[in-house]
Formats: sequence, structure tokens, C-alpha cells
Amino acid sequence: MDRKLHISVIGAKTSCSLVLFQQEESDEPSLKIPMEPAQKEGDVWNLTVEGRWPRKTMYCLEMDGVLRPDPCGRQFTGWEQWGDPENINHLMKSPLYGEAFDWEGDRTLETPLHESVIYRCHVRGMTCHRSSGVRNKGTFRALMEKIPYIKELGATAVELMPVNEFQEILVQESEWNPKAARRPEPTGRLNYWGYTGGYYYAPKASYSSGQKKHPVYELKKLVKELHRQGLELIIELYFSGKESPALVLDIIRFWVKEYHIDGIHLVGYAPVELIGKDPYLKRTKLFATSWDGVGGSKDKHLADYNDGFLTDMRRVLKGDEDQIHPLIFRTGNNPKGYGVINYMAHTNGFTMMDMVSYERKHNEANGEDNRDGSDYNYSWNCGLEGMSKKKKLVEIRLQQIRNAMALLFLSQGTPLLLAGDEAGNSKSGNNNAYCQDNEISWINWNQLRTNKDIYEFTKYMIAFRKAHPVFHMEEEALNMDYLACGHPDISFHGEKAWRPEYENFRRQLGVLYCGEYGKKQDGSPDDYFYVMYNMHWEPHEFGPPHLPKNRRWHLAVDTSRSEINGHYEPGREPLLDEQKKYVVNGRSVVVLIGKVFQTEGENCSRKKRKDKSRYEKI
Repeated sequence: MDRKLHISVIGAKTSCSLVLFQQEESDEPSLKIPMEPAQKEGDVWNLTVEGRWPRKTMYCLEMDGVLRPDPCGRQFTGWEQWGDPENINHLMKSPLYGEAFDWEGDRTLETPLHESVIYRCHVRGMTCHRSSGVRNKGTFRALMEKIPYIKELGATAVELMPVNEFQEILVQESEWNPKAARRPEPTGRLNYWGYTGGYYYAPKASYSSGQKKHPVYELKKLVKELHRQGLELIIELYFSGKESPALVLDIIRFWVKEYHIDGIHLVGYAPVELIGKDPYLKRTKLFATSWDGVGGSKDKHLADYNDGFLTDMRRVLKGDEDQIHPLIFRTGNNPKGYGVINYMAHTNGFTMMDMVSYERKHNEANGEDNRDGSDYNYSWNCGLEGMSKKKKLVEIRLQQIRNAMALLFLSQGTPLLLAGDEAGNSKSGNNNAYCQDNEISWINWNQLRTNKDIYEFTKYMIAFRKAHPVFHMEEEALNMDYLACGHPDISFHGEKAWRPEYENFRRQLGVLYCGEYGKKQDGSPDDYFYVMYNMHWEPHEFGPPHLPKNRRWHLAVDTSRSEINGHYEPGREPLLDEQKKYVVNGRSVVVLIGKVFQTEGENCSRKKRKDKSRYEKI
């Protein structure tokens, strides 16, 4: 059967031809079909051919007398081996025939932003370490083996750093130019992150497994399996700003349609107004630094994605002065019409473990005399620079990480967790590991055992958030009793109930959440919660607000209590003595849950519960 093929090319000045090769390995063209200048539309060369070719036929383009890859190619050969310096000398070719894929009815999941928990990772970094326990390390197929782990942790979406085809070999020029006729010399370093110009319509060949690379098939299979397990996939697309707005929009639409991608994180320079208002993307999650000027939408598919939460909350965490107002703002920030993505650590910067272990960047391994990377990390090393096994130092660092997880998952925006933070991953103080394709960037899975407490607390906080809708409302709380139930949806307190303290030297805040404003899946109201933040290094005594008569305060979380790893399991929260105030230890977060109360005698007589630990008094 004859096949019709249409090629459109931008960038050729005087001539352009389609060049066919009989085999992938062949460097000798079997046929060259010139494009006629009369068929140009503006600066776009066009060619439509119809014929019958062998299935292994490959093609590239000849532009102004030089053989080049198709900028819009759907798949490439030539860069299959990650980190091979010879890649820059290979002529990249594309298969003439695309690969068939059966989606079996798959579709995007459209999980609402307020119900989402994002797990951010790098395809290689997730599985390259020898401890990963998977085959085909550093590939889409290996990442698929980690889906059960991500799901068990509690995430609802995976965000991947760039997965489109890019050149990871860093060259002498300041930036890789795929149109250059002369191939520049490699520097010996790698572009591990992928923030560079590339080929936007093709998945990265070196992220696929086996001798015969099938990146299109493996990425689609990964997406389908994620969806089958109830997880969304969000990918990063980096744009330099040199791409036309129309091209950027076409690229985004392509990934959503062709790969069933649930969300796009726009990095670099992109026409956000055009993208945000595109009707084809109204059901796709779109993340950008800011959506100012675009306006919100009823479906709330746009989200601000920047370091605002990280900067403010790290200053709160380390006990800086005058941080009560930022704490109030960040915990409740949940604008109408668009979302916010919150994170305490990100690829560009310290991990959570490094955030509590280093005060200065240590990027010497990058070969730039430690000049690269930000000097502003808003971190506190807890008294000693670098990793240590000193018991007291380890304890305060673990407590600070529990605090950081509480700050993240008790805030209203969509939480994002950097892969490895749940296991105490460290980059040895490197806050700009863009060229580190090694154990600095890879996740060491052995840390799940050595830092099991961090993992268990993180998993608990994610489940706690998901179980209680007052911590992930659809819209921002109003600080009003609009249901006339006797309590506002949210209210702020000081050490004494209903007396907030906003002086610049204060480091204590109480936040009351009324459960009547949060409806669970079965329609029943949520519990009441009182969150007490004490970021001072001294203990402070809080007086919890009074609850409705049928409810009593129980202790759910106290990050200072290492003997319980900072939390009690659901249903086992001990009862607080009504007559006592609660002493919140220095640098800690406490969460009280106001549950419907029955006396121990009544409950036991009805045989509703054998476990009496619920009624232990504190």
C-alpha cells in the first residue's frame, strides 16, 4: 500500500530536500527528493510524496547543502547511547514509518489540583543507582518498575524533567545549536537536566531500553501504566524564547494528544497568555512561573509554579524574624481560578536533607570554582556544616525535616515532593548539580532503610492530608463563619486562643480549621484541627480553642517527639486533658484533631472498640 508523506521545514534559506536511506546503519542516501521553491509558504518549505518504501527506511533533510535531522522528527537514531561523546558527530535520522500503539481506551485522568500530590523526578536519577533494584536502569522501562512505590507513597502525579530529545554532551559554545554545520568540541561534562534547545517532537532515545531503541513505544507504555495505576504524568518542556509562539503551542498540543500527557510544566520562556487561553488545553494542567494577565478559569487547570513557597517557608523553618504573615499567607494560599504548586526543595537548590545540613553551597565538583548556583538557600545547618553522625545533631535535623514535611502537606496549595527527599537524599551540598550524572544526583535507595523514619513520616503526612479535606480545599478559606456553625472556616491564634500575635519577634502561630467546611467523600463533615507552629528555639505554651461539646482534642502530630516519629497512627491519637495547655517544644509543629468523643466506659460497653489507647490522657 502506498503511503502519503508530508514534510514542512523551517530554517532552509536557498534549498531543501528530503533524503531517504534504505537502512538505519546506512550513510549512503538511496533517494533525494528536492522541495520546490514554488511550494514554499512564507519561509516554510513543503513537500508531499506518495510511494511504497521498506519499513526500515530512514530519512533526514538536506538544508542549504548540509544533511540535518528533521527539526520536527518524531523519533531519532544516532543518540541512543547516553553520554557518548561521539553523539555530536552522528547524523541523526528518523524512521519514515511511525510505530503503532494500542492505547486500549486510555485517557488523561484530570485529577483536580486540590486533590493532587506531585512527585518530581529525573528519568535517569530515579533508577541509575546500583541500589534501585531494577533492570534497564535509567530508562522509561525502569521508571515503570517504580510505579508501585510512588503509588504507595501517596502521590497522584509524576513530574518528569525533560524527556524530549536533547543533546546531553556539553560543548564549547555557550549553547548547543543543532543547525550548525560544524560540530563543536565536547567539554567533558554532561547536560544532565536537559534544559537546552532540542527536538521537541521526539522522546529521548537514550531513555529507552534494549539494543534496539523504541522510545516512542516505551514512553507511551509508561503513560498508560501510570494511568492504569491512577497516576498522572506531567512533563517539563524547556523553551529558550527563540521559538515562535505558534510552534510552542503546537508542541504542547502534540504531547497532550500524541502521548496522553496530563500536564505540562513550562520552563524558560513561553507565550503563557497564548497557551493559557488555548481551548484545546482547557483540560490539561499547565504550570508556569506566573499566569499574570491570563486570568483564572472554572476548571482551575493553570497553576503558578515558582520558589515563593520555598523561600518563605524555609525562612519560617529556620526561625527568621517577622515570618508570621508569610506563614499565614503560604499555608492558606489557594486563589480562585488558578492553583499554586508548593515545594520545600527542588532540582535547582538544596534537597531537604541538605537544607538542614549546609548553609553554603558546595559545587566544586561542577568545575566552576563554586561560582555557579545560587548563594541564597535560606538553610540552617543545625550547628555544623555537612553530614554528621552526632546523635543530637541527627535528631534536630530529622525534627526539622518533619517540620518541613508538615509545612508542605498542611498548606492549601498543591504539594510537590522532590524524589529522594522522603528518604533523606543528599547531594553533598551541591545546589546546582546540572552536570552531575552520578551518585550526587541519583537516588540511593538504601536510604529507605537508613532513613526509614523520614519515609514513614512523609507517607503519613500525605495520607493525613488526603484524608482531611480542610487541608486541601477547592478554594481559599474566607476566615468567616459563612455556614453559621459557630466557627469560621479558618482562624488564627497566638499562645492564647483567639488572640493572634503578629509582632515581628513572634515565631508562634495557632491555626484552627473547622471541619464543617470540609466534606469527605461520603458527604460527612471533616474533623476540627488545631495546628500549632512554634519556630522559636524555646518551648511555648498554647491554649487550644474550645470545641463543640461533643468533641475533644486528641494529639495527632508532634514533630518534636522522636519516640513516636512525630505522629500517631489514625484512630490511636491519645486524648488531651481538657484542663491543661499544651507545651509546644522549640522548633516543632503540633497538630490536634477534634474528634467526636465518647467516654471510655460508653465506648467499651458498646464494644465498638477494644483499643483503649485512644483515651490515654496527655
